[in-house]
Amino acid sequence: MPKSSNQKLRILYLMRILLQETDEAHLLSANELVSKLAKLDIAAERKTIYDDIEALKLFGLDIIIGRGSTYGYHVASRDFELPELKLLADAVQSSKFITEKKTLSLIKKLEGLASRHEAGKLRRQVYIQNRVKNMDESIYYSIDALNEAISAGRKISFRYFDYNLRKEKVFRRNGARYVVSPSALSWTEENYYLIAYADDREGITHYRVDRMSNVRMLDEKRSAQAAAFKLADYSKKVFGMFGGEEADVRLRVNNRIIGAVIDRFGKDIIMIADGDEHFTVTVRVALSPVFYGWLFQFGNLCQPLSPQSLKDELKRMAEELVQRVT
Repeated sequence: MPKSSNQKLRILYLMRILLQETDEAHLLSANELVSKLAKLDIAAERKTIYDDIEALKLFGLDIIIGRGSTYGYHVASRDFELPELKLLADAVQSSKFITEKKTLSLIKKLEGLASRHEAGKLRRQVYIQNRVKNMDESIYYSIDALNEAISAGRKISFRYFDYNLRKEKVFRRNGARYVVSPSALSWTEENYYLIAYADDREGITHYRVDRMSNVRMLDEKRSAQAAAFKLADYSKKVFGMFGGEEADVRLRVNNRIIGAVIDRFGKDIIMIADGDEHFTVTVRVALSPVFYGWLFQFGNLCQPLSPQSLKDELKRMAEELVQRVT
């Protein structure tokens, strides 16, 4: 019997079968592997299977043989375990900037990293209907261009827009292009933001990536400030990507919300006990409406002690709110 054109690819097809069809709960015997190869017009014997599996194990594929009532071969470990794939699938489907079409495409690719049996568990996690999703797939090209510019240390230009009541794009500056030095990309509160230094503003500013159009990398090198930017330090000070005047804020906090404070500012903050039920902490933040809202949500559990300008602003906002609701 002449060899088929697939015969030279036998070991590759065997590897694909093992990756797609087996896991800890689903094993395939040598005879079953021979049968599956035969359906691909590939002739093989049991000894051939044994030799090929040994070669795949030497190559690095983690193949284990089960004996007794569960005799057969299966792939024991993969680049991504099922819980990790579920985590990635959740991140993809919950992201607003990824379109529904791209969400389905990405999760399909994630399924390919698991056995077909485990892929079904990923598929059952997809509930994207009626979720708020971006409709413009050009955002992926913008993200790619921004990452390339950041890596190359170059400036970028783009157009920036808002929406009107008819949900039409309205470009700022009458459509003129912005030119900035990109520092970092940040995924904050379900949106992607570009953090950059704008020469005309002489400081840090933020741009929603899904509102950026026609992103281009320029030949000009980005500013030294943009290159030295530290996202981790900056994210502790900024709330919701709203900038503002920075200040050292001292708070008296009830122990009941210590977790919320650590979640917001990190574990490296210095907390000083103030009685049995409270502590004080000093944090560096950008004073903005979003930060004020963060404080208001805790009511009397979080009391600002300084600076006085912060206390005055919170009092003004509270009085204005009272007037609006009375």
